[in-house]
Amino acid sequence: MSFLKQSTSVFISALLILFSLQSADAQKVGVVLSGGAASGIAHIGVLKALEENHIPIDYISGTSMGALVGAMYSVGYSPSQIEAIVKTERFKNWSEGIVDEKYAYYFKRTDDNSSWLTFKLSLDSAFISSLPTNLISPIAMDFGMMELTSGATAAANCKFDSLFVPFRCVASDIEKKESVVFREGDLAQSVRASMSYPFYIRPITINGKLMFDGGLYNNFPSNIMYEEFYPDFMIGSNVTGNNPPPDEDNLLSQIKTMLQSKSNYNILCESGVIIEPKTEVSLFNFSNLQPIIDSGYAAAMRQMDYIKKYVERRVDSTELSIRRSNFKGAQPKIIFDKINIEGLTKSQADYARKVLRHKNKQISLEDMKEGYFRLAADDKIKSIYPLAKFNPTTGFYDLNLRIKKERNLITDFGGNFSNRPISQGYIGFQYNYLGRFALGVMSNAYFGKLYSSAQLKTRFDFPFRIPIFIEPCITWNKWDYYSSSSAFKEDTKPAYLIQSEEYGNLNIGFPTGKKGRIVGGAGLARITDKYYQTPYFVQLDTADRTNFDVFTTQAYYEVNSLNRKLYPSRGGFLNLKLRYVNGFEENIPGSTSIDTAEFANHHDWFVLKATGERFFNRKGAIKIGVYGEGVYSTQSFFNNYTSSILTAQAFQPTPDSKTLFKENYRTHKYLAGGLIVIVNIRKNIEFRAEGYIYQPYQVLIKTANLKTEYGTPFALQHYIGTAAVVWHTPVGPMSLSVNYYDQVKEPFSVLFHFGYIIFNKRALE
Repeated sequence: MSFLKQSTSVFISALLILFSLQSADAQKVGVVLSGGAASGIAHIGVLKALEENHIPIDYISGTSMGALVGAMYSVGYSPSQIEAIVKTERFKNWSEGIVDEKYAYYFKRTDDNSSWLTFKLSLDSAFISSLPTNLISPIAMDFGMMELTSGATAAANCKFDSLFVPFRCVASDIEKKESVVFREGDLAQSVRASMSYPFYIRPITINGKLMFDGGLYNNFPSNIMYEEFYPDFMIGSNVTGNNPPPDEDNLLSQIKTMLQSKSNYNILCESGVIIEPKTEVSLFNFSNLQPIIDSGYAAAMRQMDYIKKYVERRVDSTELSIRRSNFKGAQPKIIFDKINIEGLTKSQADYARKVLRHKNKQISLEDMKEGYFRLAADDKIKSIYPLAKFNPTTGFYDLNLRIKKERNLITDFGGNFSNRPISQGYIGFQYNYLGRFALGVMSNAYFGKLYSSAQLKTRFDFPFRIPIFIEPCITWNKWDYYSSSSAFKEDTKPAYLIQSEEYGNLNIGFPTGKKGRIVGGAGLARITDKYYQTPYFVQLDTADRTNFDVFTTQAYYEVNSLNRKLYPSRGGFLNLKLRYVNGFEENIPGSTSIDTAEFANHHDWFVLKATGERFFNRKGAIKIGVYGEGVYSTQSFFNNYTSSILTAQAFQPTPDSKTLFKENYRTHKYLAGGLIVIVNIRKNIEFRAEGYIYQPYQVLIKTANLKTEYGTPFALQHYIGTAAVVWHTPVGPMSLSVNYYDQVKEPFSVLFHFGYIIFNKRALE
């Protein structure tokens, strides 16, 4: 009997062990990743902790940022690989809507202006329907997500159950006010829909429905995980929660409450755990991600003993690595064979194909990327959405491009407000036409005490094998340095100065690579200067007047990858210019002039000018930039000192210096250079310290009879310094600076301004 009992006990124990092992083998684990914008990067740390502890991940569901992290894991990227991807400059550019400097196409870029806000209108649309719907451009993000996931989508035959890890994500159909679950189709498109945060990223249309961020109606898709996969154990990673009650003084909280439904942040499975990383980061701040990833890892490790207690099954790291390698090895290489364009007319599609430079042949992903960003840089194109679909018959991919052309009418508003009388308003208009060629008719106006201007310009773009543009332009400029000064001191020279010019020119240009262009052109101008040559004058006195009727031709090579049109901190700029000037000077003396007879003279000269600026990309809060400029001019003297100094080349490296008339920094030949140090205080706020040395070959000296002569070569050097705090707001920079100019009575000045200190080009610039 004792033996029988013992045998029975052993048999039952064996059965229990066998049952336990079978249960462990059958045990399936599902991971749910919440939305949460930048905070959702913490999910990477959670996945990293689970893998390091050999916890199986059999299914993933996610919303918004959770959908992106989950999708990358589901296509075979390890947590370490995902971490490396999101810490790249490329990913940061996605989050800010910036095209990588490598693919920025400068040829299509128009001249910088002072615009803050842009409104785009169709000829048949109302103003309200033309307001912008997104804060950042998704152009780079859309192509990048296609690049990351198209191979996996092809290997899985568009079935999310056949990915490396079965996957689900949710988006929001705001018309039906319900969640939409993606189980199949294009993975990049599904994730993009799940991430389309209102007013931040433009929504996309899938099957005729406009899709928004999944977090609007389901920010923690644990119900999707339970209903779709029935896991034995569910691990949730949640970095957010339901919105607090709206505040009567907080518009954003009111909008959030109206748009977003309450989500259930509980685990619906009988067995499970919720991991809640503690993150303190603003919604879209992707600048410092390592602490966020670490918070997810730490939160997961705090729950690891509990997870191991209920999840008995383990995954071997070597086996997992082999499975990843096999899945990636099954993905067809992305080579495009056919391009389909929708949303454009036939002639417009022909234009787009020529810009893409596709001629019915196979093209690599890298080559297509260049064409894609080249087309996206065209100001006649509003948006592009790429969709890669594998064709098993050909073994290549078809690329479907959903393109929208830009609206017909564009209106810009902007300017600059300052503590000094240099404030100005700006308004611009542009009419667009897109057919077999592109046409833009542009006009703008500046109005202020210092500067006023009006310009009309037309640009024709022809998408030939070597693209060219033809650009006729008419401009009127006026600078009034007397009105722009709050108080002229007795030692200020000149005490009265107005410059005005009217010119017309025609330029033709073509690209050199992605960031450069060569431009040549010619034009006619009349430049008129009115001035007193003495600080002692009365209201009845008349000013000297110099008219300069001129023909000029120029050619320049320019490369530009700077990230901002004012106060840049990344990229570089180079301009090499050769200009020929041939004109007729007419001088009409005023009542305070020593000369009383009118004077006329012919001038012709060459100017060779080189300007360069470069910022060095380095990690950390401090960035370094260098600036250099050199001029060689064969210009002769004009009739008097003031007219000579007015037509001389000016060194104006800072925004403040562009608003001042500084005789010490004008001559015919000079070299100059400077160092720029930028310290990032926080996102979009920086401290800038800039110092410049100006070395003229020979300064222009005023003689006793108010004529001009050269000084001793290299006798003097001059310095410019500025220290500024700059806040890059969504509409323009706000800056407070202290500026220094040497060898003057009051070398220091303070400048506060909000907006852009940018002008239309001068006739001889």
